[in-house]
Amino acid sequence: MTAPLPLLLEPEELARHLDDANLLIVDLSKGQVHDQAHVPGAIHLDFKRLLAGNQPAPGLLPDDARLSSLFSELGLTPDTQVVAYDDEGGGWAARLLWTLDVIGHKKYAYLNGGIHGWLAAELPTDSERHQPEASDYTVGEHDPVPSVDLDHVWRHYRDPDTVIWDARSEEEYAGVRAFAQKGGHIPGARLYEWTNAMDKHSNLRVRDREEIRRELAALGIEQDKQIITHCQTHHRSSFTWLIGRILGFDNIRGYPGSWSEWGNHPDTPFEKSD
Repeated sequence: MTAPLPLLLEPEELARHLDDANLLIVDLSKGQVHDQAHVPGAIHLDFKRLLAGNQPAPGLLPDDARLSSLFSELGLTPDTQVVAYDDEGGGWAARLLWTLDVIGHKKYAYLNGGIHGWLAAELPTDSERHQPEASDYTVGEHDPVPSVDLDHVWRHYRDPDTVIWDARSEEEYAGVRAFAQKGGHIPGARLYEWTNAMDKHSNLRVRDREEIRRELAALGIEQDKQIITHCQTHHRSSFTWLIGRILGFDNIRGYPGSWSEWGNHPDTPFEKSD
């Protein structure tokens, strides 16, 4: 491969690179969808392996031993170009890319529209399960930028140069629906629901980037801020993290504890919408 693939990768461009060396395509679609049709050569990954899975904050990262085992199984090496996609518009694919970013592997791309975009482009598909050639990958020191913990959010959520991007539904944000002991949102958080960035009339591709940028700017979510994005378990907000990266936001961070951690902590502040 002569040059890294763009972060937001169009199906036609990926099709031209299917035979590249060091290319790993990871499909995080539902298993039955993968078995029906996937990008040729894609490896299926169960998204649950990207989560620690422990209550009350199941969205936290697995420990380094589990991550090392996972990425060794996938055949990851420092030279691997990873392309991720799914069947839901990018949430689980983005969770994989965010995880790679955290562990310092920066060669990754998102297939725009996922399997829906690929099929709409009438590109060839495969239905055979593929097994990668395993590697011996060891997770090293984490990059501190892509991820924040509860303490960091608690210390900075009121800072004028920090904005909390809540990717959940309006009902969750308002406190009408609650999946934790508390319902509502982090005080001052701005709501921009994760699917707002998807074009539902164009195979769940990412909408016009400048339109998204203007919509976020109207909420105060801009490049000059520290942007912390969350949902319930950092599934949906992995996609909003990815959108921020696509827009060139250098200081956007995912909060993997998300509302499952914040909303179940006895002392964290919260508020509800009228």
